[in-house]
Amino acid sequence: MNYTLTLLISLLLLGCANNTNDSRNNSSYLQSLEEDNNISYTQIRNSRGIYITSMCYTKTQDATTKKVSNPCYSCHTKGKTPNYFNDSTLQKEYNFPDDIAKNPFSNLFKDRSNEVSKISDNAILEYVRQSNYFDENRSIVLNKKLPKDWKGYRPDCHFNFDDEGFDRDDNGKYTLWRAFRYYPFLGTFWPTNGSTDDVLIRLDSVFSQNDAGEFNKEIYTLNLAIVEAISKQKDIALSLHVNESDYGVDLNQNGVLDSSNKIALASFDKMSYVGKAKTLLEKKKVHLSLGLFPVNTEFLHSVRYLDIDTNTQNIVMSKRMKELRYAKKYAFKTYSEIQRVASAELWEAQAQDSAKGTISTYRGDFQTGLDNDLGWKYQGFIEDKKGALRPQTHEETIACMGCHSHLGATTDSIFSFARKFEGVDKAQQDYGWNHWSQKGLVGVKEPQVEYKNQGLKYEYSFYLQNNHSGNEFRNNDEVKEKFFDNNNSIKSTMKDALHNDISLLLLPSKERALALNKAYKVLVQEQSYIYGREGNAAAFENVLEEFDEEENTGIEHVIVVE
Repeated sequence: MNYTLTLLISLLLLGCANNTNDSRNNSSYLQSLEEDNNISYTQIRNSRGIYITSMCYTKTQDATTKKVSNPCYSCHTKGKTPNYFNDSTLQKEYNFPDDIAKNPFSNLFKDRSNEVSKISDNAILEYVRQSNYFDENRSIVLNKKLPKDWKGYRPDCHFNFDDEGFDRDDNGKYTLWRAFRYYPFLGTFWPTNGSTDDVLIRLDSVFSQNDAGEFNKEIYTLNLAIVEAISKQKDIALSLHVNESDYGVDLNQNGVLDSSNKIALASFDKMSYVGKAKTLLEKKKVHLSLGLFPVNTEFLHSVRYLDIDTNTQNIVMSKRMKELRYAKKYAFKTYSEIQRVASAELWEAQAQDSAKGTISTYRGDFQTGLDNDLGWKYQGFIEDKKGALRPQTHEETIACMGCHSHLGATTDSIFSFARKFEGVDKAQQDYGWNHWSQKGLVGVKEPQVEYKNQGLKYEYSFYLQNNHSGNEFRNNDEVKEKFFDNNNSIKSTMKDALHNDISLLLLPSKERALALNKAYKVLVQEQSYIYGREGNAAAFENVLEEFDEEENTGIEHVIVVE
């Protein structure tokens, strides 16, 4: 055997050995997590149907007064093209598969008050103020723990933001993650119901480069604004004046290349990205479609505890993360392809006589993410028993899919970006391009939304009016006492104040924040996320334990965004 052949065989064997070792390391890592936390990364221990959220089991009718509340419209609505899903009928009916007619979220019915009482205020504050994302040297902990052969997302955001929301690593290099502020989604997602959060977006690196492949911050800024305009399907103001001649693109759509301070949608056929992405668009190697994000767009979403600012005493986001969620658009779907997916779901429902749904299945795995059939994959990390972040199991990841699949309320499967702040008053909103740690909710004015047959309404006030509470479960007594009178009508003084400062509604008192933190900490110690992730000390009352197929929500008038 000659020397060259011997060397080649040796290298191949070495590669196989390394792969075997990496695989064993991965297996060992996951096995230790399973043993320590009594979880399974592959088995389904509760139900494949937990993508249907616990909020969907809400009793919409009050047991005593029989008054009907409608929190359902926030998610179940008629989508805006190219979101062809219209699930607004789910406001009127409980359409659960037989497999989950019995509520699988048993945590909703637990009383944890005894365990919660054992946790002191100081202990919980000390806990939430410790980062489980960074170590003492600000190195990303998961990067040290995840095996070399980990196939999924490896956390790479440094949460080190400049004044424009751009993240940089320890060497000052842009990671391309950019933070944005947004109007928190209705109900459960408000901090007053248990969690703070943040969202970041990252486009494919070609959107940050000039034709020579070099990073250019202005090019990336413009392309992010263009993506905002096409995803929201509206004109977007820029925080800078741009010489359009530098890019050969008529950004303001006025027919000439001049100075522009906005991205306009007057003529979609004339729209283009700038820099290298413009060249690739002309070669049809990247996509630009109204209502859709380009391929390789990523979103990073951290869910956190509630902390108390020692100076202002305001409720702020904690250093400790409850979860780190990740989404990536891996494939482009045309309008017709999306419409076929929506139509197939409708036909399936009609085949079932609309009486019962069927359990959905999602391709993929917990490492690389689960596929929503619309070009996106989702995966995540969650606290282990000791408070460190660990990969979610397959079953835990299923719980993410219902909200990011066939839902009328999303924009290309995403909630947050369509709700991003915008405007020309930089002193007030900075165009939304910054992180919550830089500027919080205090002083943010209430958004207005146009509803079909209802007209223009203040969004949060309208939710309170229709749901009669601050969350789907109607168990937020603090919001009830603060915003409702004895007749269950919204206090006019509080409604007026809310129009000028949404934090009056969205942020809880210090006492409530601490109680919610403690209740969730007990859930972490249980590692029982597959049975519900609500951090509740007492059992919920306004929740169905089992679905009766004869039962409906009692909601008569469907609410749909115009």
